[in-house]
Order: sequence, then structure tokens, then C-alpha cells
Amino acid sequence: MDGTLSLVLLLVFLWCLCSRRMERYELTAPAAFVLLGLLLGEGTGVLDLALPHETVKTLAEITLVWVLFTDAARLSFRALRPELGLYVRLLGIGLPLCVGLGALVAAVLLPGVSGWSALYVGAALAPTDAALGATMMVNPVVPAKIRRVINVESGLNDGIVTPLVVLALAGVAAAEHHAGPDATGHALVELAVGTAYGAVLGLAAGWLLRTTLRNGWAAEDFAGAGVLALSLLGYTSALAIGGNGFIAAFVAGLAFGTTHGAPPRVLLYVEQSGALLSVLVWLVFGAVLLPDVFAHMTWQAVVYAVLSLTVIRMVPVALCLAGSGLDARTVGFIGWFGPRGLASIIFGLLAVEELTPEGARPVLPVIACTVLLSVLAHGLTSAPLANRYGRTAKELAPAGAPLPELPVRGMAAGGLRHRRRRGRPSPS
Repeated sequence: MDGTLSLVLLLVFLWCLCSRRMERYELTAPAAFVLLGLLLGEGTGVLDLALPHETVKTLAEITLVWVLFTDAARLSFRALRPELGLYVRLLGIGLPLCVGLGALVAAVLLPGVSGWSALYVGAALAPTDAALGATMMVNPVVPAKIRRVINVESGLNDGIVTPLVVLALAGVAAAEHHAGPDATGHALVELAVGTAYGAVLGLAAGWLLRTTLRNGWAAEDFAGAGVLALSLLGYTSALAIGGNGFIAAFVAGLAFGTTHGAPPRVLLYVEQSGALLSVLVWLVFGAVLLPDVFAHMTWQAVVYAVLSLTVIRMVPVALCLAGSGLDARTVGFIGWFGPRGLASIIFGLLAVEELTPEGARPVLPVIACTVLLSVLAHGLTSAPLANRYGRTAKELAPAGAPLPELPVRGMAAGGLRHRRRRGRPSPS
């Protein structure tokens, strides 16, 4: 075990040393660590990640908590106002349509998937991960408005669909154990408690941090560690009082972000910690989950993966953006850049822990196949499509129109974000 841990830590450090160089080859951290997991795990047997289920569950839960909290906390609602209508369309109309269409196709196409299982598949594969299109997200040729729309959508949709994932998993588990409707009712109560508790905790913590920093009581150098603890506190304490920890962490992040008044670097500590766990999740995905899933792969899962990245994503985006003033080329660009990544993997890992092998087996191959296909497809098309679209957008833009930089959501992009971001607050 010590040798495996040492190898994993060495891989993270080596990626740190060459991440800037890998940008030239359009290789992001998610793609790199999935490949490393496959090659060193199942491929050669060098990397033995036969982790206990409890360890995998803890890794997935902590990573999801930090992702939900930081994505929500670093949003600036003042910066959202210029494109607020687009965000409402994408998250309030497009996202539910994507979940519904995904569930419908899953129920029709996938064998052994119906009802709660279909809803789980639709919800687990609805959130997007902008880090998989990192080169597009920092490409100054693409108008900042479009990058910001994709960035903010990616930052919020995982938190929004989490209640549906939790509810669907509770429904599947109840059906497996013939527990009746009480399990789903209990899940709804947990979601309500987690929402209320997260809002109170985030508002109180944000006000306290702002006040203590202003009065010189809190040391700014330690504030990042405090916020890291706060994000986990929202999760653990919500569980202790009977609430849903994931929703509590997301709502606490939203409330904290509106009130903390601290400099952006306060959240950097949490983001970097989340980045470390994120690459570990990608490594586990490649070394452990993919080989097992390949053994149960079906043609239906492959077809669904293709549909998920195209029809199931792009049709709802086109419908919700109709009449928004965006041209067809821009709508298609936003629709295509909806990569499936970290959130979907974590939702899959949670299904492994919450469901029996019989209950998880019909849904895991389609999730794993969709994420893997997204890593390949969006990784390969990110730069060429961004350059092609950006040149067209620049030709159509008024002369002298500025195209400011925009940081990538999350830090899994392998160094791209902070190279562009240094000295600038996040506009999202």
C-alpha cells in the first residue's frame, strides 16, 4: 500500500512539473490521469488501487463537497447580471429538459433501466464540467460572454441536479429492498433540512469572516484553511442533524459567497485541495472503475453515450436559447461544449456505494462510457472548434470590441486557469 501511495503522489508531482508543457498538446489533467490509471492499473498492474469501498466513498464525498462549495462560493451575483437571462434559460429550462430527455431515452434504450434508475441516469449525466474544455475556456479568441455562460452553467448545474440524484438513488434503493415510499419521503426531508441549514450556516459564516477580517481579528493567511474546514463542516453537521450534506455544502457555498467579503485568494486553498482530490478521482476512474465497467459494456450504453453528448444535451440547449438573440452557430457551440466529467463520476461512485451490484450494474456502464467519450471528444475538439468559432465571432463583432480573459471553472485543467487568472478576480 505504501508503494502505491508513493506512486500516486509521484504522478501528481510529475504532472505539476509538466502541466504547462502539456497545454501545447491539448492534454488536460482529467485526460492524463484517466490514461495513467488505465495504463498503470489494468494495463500493466503497476498501480494497485484495490481500495476499500469505504475509502472510495469518502474520497468521492469529500471531493463532491469541495466542488459544490467552491463552485457556488466564488460566484459573483453582480457579475451574473449582464447574462442573467441566459443563465435562467440554461439552468431553469435547459437543465430540466436535459434531465427529462436523458431519463426518457434511458428508459427506452437501456435494458434493466426504468423509473428511478432512468431518472438517476438522466440527472447524473446532466451536469457539465468546463475543465474538460479547458483550452477553449482560456482561448481569448472566443468571446468572453460565451466563455462566461459556459463557465457559470458548469459551476451551478452539478449543485442543482444533486437533489435529483439523491432522490433517484433513494428510490432505486427502496425498490431494491421493497421499502416502499418512505425512503424517498425521507430523502425529501433530508434535502429540505440540508437546504435550510446550509443557508443559515453560509450566511452566518460569511458575516463572521467579513466582520473579523475587517476588525483585524482574523489572519488572512489562515482564512483559507478556515473556509476549507467550513465546507466540510457544512456537510458533516448537516448529516448530524438529519439533513443532506451535499445540498447543505452547495447552499452554504452560495450563501457564503454573497456575504464573506474576503479576497478571492481565500477560496484558493479550498480549490487547490479539491484539485488534488479531483485528479485522484480521475485516477481511480481509469484504474478501477473503467476496467470493471468494460466487462459489462453493451452497445446500448455506447449509443446512449453518443446521444447524451449530442441530442440529449444539444436539443434542450437549442430549445431554451430560442429567442435569446444568439445566432445558431453560438447556440450549437454552447450545446456542444457540455462535457461530462467529475460530477458524473462521483455520482457513479456514490451509486456503487448506495446500491447493490445488481442495482448499479445497469447504470454504471453508461455513465462511465459517456464520461470517457466526453474526455476524448471534447479534449480533441476543444482547440480547433474554439479557434474556428472564435474567428467567426471576431469577424462579426464590432471593430475594437474587447475580448477579455476568463478563468476556467475548477482547477483540473492542469495549470491553465491560474496562468490566465493571476491578479484578476473571477468574473463568474
